[in-house]
Amino acid sequence: IKMSHPNTTRRKHVLKEMMEDDYSLPTEQQQIVRVISSRGNNLHEVEPTSLDAENFLGKHNSNKCKLLSLIYTYVFIVSMPNKFRKNVWVKRGDFILVEPIEEGDKVKAEICKILTPEHIKEYTKAGIWPERFAKKAVEPPTNNASDSDSDESLPPNTNRPSHKQLEEDEDSETDSEDG
Repeated sequence: IKMSHPNTTRRKHVLKEMMEDDYSLPTEQQQIVRVISSRGNNLHEVEPTSLDAENFLGKHNSNKCKLLSLIYTYVFIVSMPNKFRKNVWVKRGDFILVEPIEEGDKVKAEICKILTPEHIKEYTKAGIWPERFAKKAVEPPTNNASDSDSDESLPPNTNRPSHKQLEEDEDSETDSEDG
């Protein structure tokens, strides 16, 4: 019988829990947030869906934060629980479900679920996905002469043969074989 390392077993169960998720909707205490940056030490800076997040602002900070919200968006710090550490990673732009915690001045919440694209689809179908995080309609790119991504403005690469030259050579070879 082969014994597995405890960390491997824990990682297996955490990943299994994430994969077999029933896509349950968030509770009233939970909130969907977007990760802005990693602060290190399993702390992440996040932006909430709205500034009405009374659970996360606290009663003493509520008025101050609403006043500051006129200038910029309120952000707060969340912590990664032990069961996710070194098993699951989040990066900037990921969406997570957080739950407020009582202790701590700077850390306002703890991550309870990392949302996958499947979660986003289910939450959108249920009508609870925040409009602020909804995908914007992508505008079709316009072909402007001043567009910096166009290939015509680039000098030819002398390290590789051009495609036009190869096509012309192939055409002349087939003509000479036929004649």
